[in-house]
Amino acid sequence: MRITEDNVVQQIKKRNEKAIAFIIQTYGGLLSAIIKRHVHYNQQEYEECLDDVLLAIWQHIDAFDEEKNSFKQWIAAIAKYRAIDYQRRMIKNGQQFINTEITDDMYREQPHSQQPDVKEVLAHLSSTDRTIFKKYYLEGFSAREMAQQMNVKESWIHNKLSRGRKKLRQIMISKNEV
Repeated sequence: MRITEDNVVQQIKKRNEKAIAFIIQTYGGLLSAIIKRHVHYNQQEYEECLDDVLLAIWQHIDAFDEEKNSFKQWIAAIAKYRAIDYQRRMIKNGQQFINTEITDDMYREQPHSQQPDVKEVLAHLSSTDRTIFKKYYLEGFSAREMAQQMNVKESWIHNKLSRGRKKLRQIMISKNEV
């Protein structure tokens, strides 16, 4: 039987392993983008997380309710929350924080052991900016969620993130020049 978006859920419930290949082929880019956003392109963590996401889809397919959301939304949510769990574990274990937007050039130039960790990097920001960065980049909150929590406009959150990235980039560049 040919697997399609219409019958993929039924095929997983029937334990047809070809359904996993279909998910990777059809939704692999989506899952990859979601996971990489949270594990900051750490290849080992990315691969483990993707495997974990696929396993969770396979094991918990009975929890999928097409009345609540689409299959695509459901697997995207699984990917997001698994990736956030991996991100938290990386932080807890003291792994390095490498955000390609901020430190990509530095990462190529310096050995990994010389990369700053999360606390060192965020220490350069004000407490408000630090909170926003932690919630957005480490905890996975969206700008909209934070804006609602803080009772501010979403554009203000984006502005703070943009200015904070610029500030950190400038600090990192000046450290490299020394």
